[in-house]
Amino acid sequence: MIKIIGAIFIIFSTTWAGFEISKHLTERPKQLRWFKSALQSLEAEIMYGHTPLHEAARKLSTQFPKPLSIFFSSFSAKLLTVETTVKNAWESSLQEIWKMTSLKQNEYEILTQFGENLGKHDRLTEQKNINLTITHLEREEADAHERQQRYEKMVKSMGFLSGLLIVILLM
Repeated sequence: MIKIIGAIFIIFSTTWAGFEISKHLTERPKQLRWFKSALQSLEAEIMYGHTPLHEAARKLSTQFPKPLSIFFSSFSAKLLTVETTVKNAWESSLQEIWKMTSLKQNEYEILTQFGENLGKHDRLTEQKNINLTITHLEREEADAHERQQRYEKMVKSMGFLSGLLIVILLM
């Protein structure tokens, strides 16, 4: 009886681990879409609303779910309270939320590169910079979606099957 309960527990825990890993594969394309949408909204605020950057970031913090809401809220607060550059505020806000995301190093580099140029140019150049970043994020999103399609089901199955293997080996 105890062996059966232990076997069920092992299978359950490895299956759960497989589903958790799979969750990261599902979250990555979603978070990339959120960042793309946020940048498109930022472009609209800058180009058509003539909104200051801190105000645009504050507005974006209310429009998106976590971790983006935390990111833009922190970015807006740093622009208002701390004597810092836009680049440093962007980068430190990005570092604060990075552990909460499912994004990879490539996306981090794309977003930090965007932050380096943010607030340095006129509106037209800012628009070009935003569009370039969106293009890069679209490419990463396509890659993330492909990885999700390819590996999501496999990771879930591997979780269950590894638990089954452990149970067989222990019996």
